[in-house]
Formats: sequence, structure tokens, C-alpha cells
Amino acid sequence: MTDQLRVIIESVDYEGKGIARVDGKTVFVDGALAGEEVLITITKRKPSFDKAKIIEILQPSPERVTPECPNFGMCGGCSMQHVSFEEQIRIKQQVLIDNLKHLGGVEASEILPPVKGVAWGYRHRGRLSARYVIKKGGALVGFREKSSPYVADMHECLVLPKHVSNLIPVLRDLISQLSIRERIPQIEVAVGRHVTILVVRNMDALSSEDEALIRQMVDNNTSAEMALQIWLQPKGPETCYPFYPQEAPRLSYEIKRFTIEMPYYPSEFTQVNPYINEEMVGLAMDLLEPQANEVIADFFCGIGNFTLPIARHAKQVVGIEGADALVKRAKQNATYNGLEDKVAYQVCNLFTINEKWVSELGQFDKWLIDPPRDGAMELVQSITPQSAPRRIVYVSCNPATLARDAGILVNAKGYTLVKAGIMNMFPHTSHVESIALFELNK
Repeated sequence: MTDQLRVIIESVDYEGKGIARVDGKTVFVDGALAGEEVLITITKRKPSFDKAKIIEILQPSPERVTPECPNFGMCGGCSMQHVSFEEQIRIKQQVLIDNLKHLGGVEASEILPPVKGVAWGYRHRGRLSARYVIKKGGALVGFREKSSPYVADMHECLVLPKHVSNLIPVLRDLISQLSIRERIPQIEVAVGRHVTILVVRNMDALSSEDEALIRQMVDNNTSAEMALQIWLQPKGPETCYPFYPQEAPRLSYEIKRFTIEMPYYPSEFTQVNPYINEEMVGLAMDLLEPQANEVIADFFCGIGNFTLPIARHAKQVVGIEGADALVKRAKQNATYNGLEDKVAYQVCNLFTINEKWVSELGQFDKWLIDPPRDGAMELVQSITPQSAPRRIVYVSCNPATLARDAGILVNAKGYTLVKAGIMNMFPHTSHVESIALFELNK
């Protein structure tokens, strides 16, 4: 596969790969941008398409920029740093529009202005891989290499907050000194308002010398502005516990517009980008328009990220979530914010429901849906004329499943797709976070 081909890139796909045609066959070119003329070589042939890499950029796009991170191209964490920030957003918005049209057979009456956020230092949640590699001179800590199971040899990460990025070489040195250095596969990062928690996955017990080294590292890297706390995780996520210091500020994030503080454990799901989350919740509330006399359902509610802001304005909110632990945390957060009288929670696997379950749940004025990547097909398919809310706000982390579910709502359940848009939750990656407003036809 060494033949070189000269091609023009027609467009960019949802993963940020350039699309060209060679003898009528689609070729996906890693790192190529729309409008570029590039010299490529085929790296993989499939019956219906080929994959290729760039040998030389003959005519670059004006949207091509020099990546700021020295790890780009080697690290698999980012895929679009070679694209200008504005063009990344335009590409993601087009991905949403194309998915709605081609997968769902629908078009939004209005495309919302994109929620852009900040370009760097946004990632307050992350899972760093760790591996002790003698040939590399010690431990590696970071994201995986691009298209590889190996840990990237990195000393900084520009999408992490600066103080967390600065800890990468510190963690490399620390793990290299531990007696169980070959038994630490990952470090989970959770950055809150006043504390950063690192959850170290220790597959073996620490020695007393290991414990002393960790304490010293924490003491040397805690500041007045941001405390540092180490948790240990000997087995599954449910086994993690605080190691040092035992006492630290509460891990939480804010939704300032609604005067909400959300405490959480580092093992629980929260959005990685608190800046976009703040704007996303605000946009969802603007679209939902909760009123003082309304009863509203929040499906896939998690720890209450949307439930509690809705409760600030609605008469009553019912949050439904599949995990017992998340519902327990959601109830605690409702009480913590003084909203326990306006919120009720239920545990239910929303991937196994039917029309009977939705009907028995009761009639709601409006729904908010925020599913995982698999979407909410079972939920939207179970809507009947009797249970149909007059308005649905759908928050999605996968434009393909949003498009599929939008097709059901519009073509089978009597809704109009009024508005849709993207939120740049993961800058410099191909991940597309989106939001859509559906209204029941009168």
C-alpha cells in the first residue's frame, strides 16, 4: 500500500477525517481538511471505502492552524487541533445538520447559535492511563497514543487545567518510585471548585514507604486556592475511598445562574467541561421554559444536573435514572439545595420501558431528556397521545442517536423539530454535544 495519490478533499466527516473520491470510491484521509489538495497513501482497504494518511499537503486550507500542543498527532486525546477553533465548531454544527437530515429525515426550523466555550484548560474530568515502561526510563502518565493501546509519552496536556497539567511529570516521578509501580493502570481526575481529587487505581496494596511518598507529593502540590486529595481504588469504582488527606473541601461544581451547588463523588458521572455545562443548562432552561404551575419529567437525570435548575421554576419535577447510586446522590443534592419538596426521583432502566410504563408514570407538561450515547429510542417510541408532553428538550452526546430519535418524534409521534444546535463540550475533538427542542403539533 505504498502508491501515492493526489486528491482533493471534498468535506470532513463526523470524526474529523477528510473525505475524497478515488475512482468513485470514498477515501477517508486522516488529518485532511475540506478544500485541501493532498498527496496520500492508502493505509487500509475495505470493500466500500479506503483509509489513507497524508504524505504531503499540496494546497492547505485557510482553516488549517499549527497545533498548540506538542503531543498532537501522537496523543489520541485530541483529533482536531490542526483546525481553527471556529472551523471546528462549524464542522460540528454541519455534522448535526447532516445527521438530522440523512439519519432522521428531519430538519430543524431554526439552527441555534453554537455554544462555544473556552478552547483550553476546559477538561475538569478525565481518566489518565499509567504504565511503567523501563525503556522509557520510568512511568508514563497521560492519554493513550492515537490508534494505539500504548500510553503517550507526555509531560503536559493543554486541555487539562494548568495545575493538573503540571502534575503529569510529578505523577510520573511518583509512580516510578512506588513499589507497586507496575500495578497502577490509571489515575482518574476530578477538579472541583476548591479541591482536585486524583483517584489512583492501585491493584496491589501500598507499602508504608509508598504511603509516605504519596503524602509528600500531596503536601508539595497543595495550594491555598486548590487543595489536592488522593483517593485509592483497589477494585471497581465503588471501592474508591479518600487516602490523603482524610479531610478536604467538598468536591462540587456550580450552576451559578440557578444558585445550585452540586456535590459529587469522583467516581460519579459529571460533565467534563463546567464552562459549557453552565451554558448548556441555561440554554436547556430557556428552551424548556418551566413555569410555576407545571409538572416536568427529567429522564436520565443523573445526580440532578437539570432536575434542580428546573425545580427552581416548576411546580414539581420527577427525575428518572437507571442507577441506584446516582438517584441516592440526586436526592442528597436536592436536599442540599433546599429543593427536596419540589423534586421526586425514581429508579428505572429506561432502555427496557414500554407504552404501559410511560402511561402509568403520569401526564407531564414537558420532558427533558439527556440520555447516554445510545439515545432514548425506547422512551420516545413509548409516547402515546395520552402521555405526550407538549414540549420536549433533548440533550444529546451523539448526533446519530439524536437524529434517529428525532425521526421518531417528528415522523411518528406528531412533533415538530423547532430548534437544534451544538455545544462545544470537547474542543479539539470530534465529539458533538447537541440540544434540540420539539413541540407537539396542535
